[in-house]
Amino acid sequence: MCSICGIIDNNKRPDEKLIGIMGSTMKSRGPDATEQYSDDFACFHHNRLAVMDVKNGRQPMTASFAGKSYVIVYNGEIYNCPELRFELLKRGATFKTNCDTEVVLWSYIIYGEDCPKMLNGIFSFAVYDIKEKKVFFARDRLGVKPFFYCDLSDEFVFASEIKALLKHSKVSSKVDKEGLWQLIFLTPVTLVGRSVFKDIKELKPAECGTFSKDGLKIKSYWKLEAKVFTGSSDDAAEKTAFLLSDAVKRQTVSDVPLCTFLSGGLDSSVLTALAAEIYRKNGEVLSTYSFEYEGNKQSFKKSLFQPQGDDDFAIYLSEWLGTDHAVLTAPNKTVAEALISATEARDFPGQADIDSSLLYFCSEVKKRHTVALSGECADEIFGGYPWFYRPEMLYRDFFPWIHAPLERAKLFNESFSLASEGYEYLSGEYKKFIRSCPILPSDSESMKTSRIATCLSVQYFMTSLLERKDRMSMYSGLEVRVPFADHRILEYVYNIPWEIKFENGVEKALLRRAIKDWLPDKILYRKKSPYPKTHNPLYKQLVTDMLKMRLSKKGILSDVLEKEVLRDVLSGEDVTWFGQLMSTPQLIAWLVQFDYWAEKYNVNFVD
Repeated sequence: MCSICGIIDNNKRPDEKLIGIMGSTMKSRGPDATEQYSDDFACFHHNRLAVMDVKNGRQPMTASFAGKSYVIVYNGEIYNCPELRFELLKRGATFKTNCDTEVVLWSYIIYGEDCPKMLNGIFSFAVYDIKEKKVFFARDRLGVKPFFYCDLSDEFVFASEIKALLKHSKVSSKVDKEGLWQLIFLTPVTLVGRSVFKDIKELKPAECGTFSKDGLKIKSYWKLEAKVFTGSSDDAAEKTAFLLSDAVKRQTVSDVPLCTFLSGGLDSSVLTALAAEIYRKNGEVLSTYSFEYEGNKQSFKKSLFQPQGDDDFAIYLSEWLGTDHAVLTAPNKTVAEALISATEARDFPGQADIDSSLLYFCSEVKKRHTVALSGECADEIFGGYPWFYRPEMLYRDFFPWIHAPLERAKLFNESFSLASEGYEYLSGEYKKFIRSCPILPSDSESMKTSRIATCLSVQYFMTSLLERKDRMSMYSGLEVRVPFADHRILEYVYNIPWEIKFENGVEKALLRRAIKDWLPDKILYRKKSPYPKTHNPLYKQLVTDMLKMRLSKKGILSDVLEKEVLRDVLSGEDVTWFGQLMSTPQLIAWLVQFDYWAEKYNVNFVD
């Protein structure tokens, strides 16, 4: 994993000093090496986190073929490298390294703009065709790796993170109504292909494009398709088991130390069980980590969403599998203080301490490991959320994981938030999206609901979780892989009847059936429990003090907050306002992040 950025200009030689400044903002993503390439049309910058072929995989990387030369900057991991390398060799490729960067470069040289279709992995990259004066770029199918860009007419600028683009003199930190509405109503989710900044867009998952003298052209190279399923429930379980085990096998390949995040929940447990078996066959012991918060054992409160803590389950499974397990405990003061770093890592106020704690945990994991496997994306693909089986949550006016969309908006002055207009706008975006999901005329109502819920979860909820995992992990130079985000799994499971996926009313029944021989019953039938949060009352006091301090500085919040509403929030009972994890302490922490972000990024709210 790495950071990439570039400037391509049709009128003048790109500024090499500027690309260096842009790249330096993302040094944490690639602490092992920094290099640049430039000529009179394109300028690339790369920070490298060395994972495969540590000695030889430096970037920007060049290759020549049939009288033409090419340069690539690449961020990601390709999991079908052996097969792809074999095919490329047959077509005339000549390899100098064993790294996947060179495989991606030769894939473009041989297959041209069809190359992303050949790749199984997580990636964002740009390839410069020197003779044609054209840059081709692409992002992986599910949007695991980031690619932000600005179209500045005769100039195209791209980067792995927003902060790099904001160093360009033509890119402003303006936030218009749409950006503000995303912050107030949707955070940490953003609209697909957009950022909260007016001038900055994000390449959508499964998009690719070119920039040349003919301007900017962007297109999709892959889409999810609705098909008739002809197999049995046994067939579905068998194929799912094969795809999942194959994904884990491919993603445990690494030239640097690898571990897994193990919560003791279903998703992380099955990945760990598969990885541990691979390590055992090689005579090695897999390392695993689970996460806890200071004081949680004393302060934990059972809820519908979190009926129990993770510790006992993670330790039980690590002993059952024979892994080298460590429990990392986050101090509440550290989690509160890291809200600032988490905002900088994400480039906007995100998921409060759900972000900052992960940032802390990743920094601790990095002390021993460079690569980790994590269990994100299973709920979105296999139907682990209530809106998959509760149509009233899906067929309403707003995104189903936002419990009370107008409640957070009430914190802000109407003259600032234009909340009524914003709600209607985002409601329209939501309704438009769910109408676009691929379904079949023959689908039952439950299958139709399943398909729409899958599309919505994958395109919105999942991408926000993947963004969080990428930014918080790469802030410490830790690469996190997500085996459930293998597009082959999504393509297959999308077309399996809902009655198989939700057999006997059990969430993720298909997944449980597919992996039943790999886990003990205590884990296999454990109720879903999300990423842990602190229950220590000390944390609420810490973030409340931080908020009061920031308000005393007379920043943006002191002008736009409704003081009486805030007073009620601070003194009232905890209420859930986003998803399963975000209650009052997280709302207070998010306000701290919002105020800091507006100041740090010199945000200019317009329109």
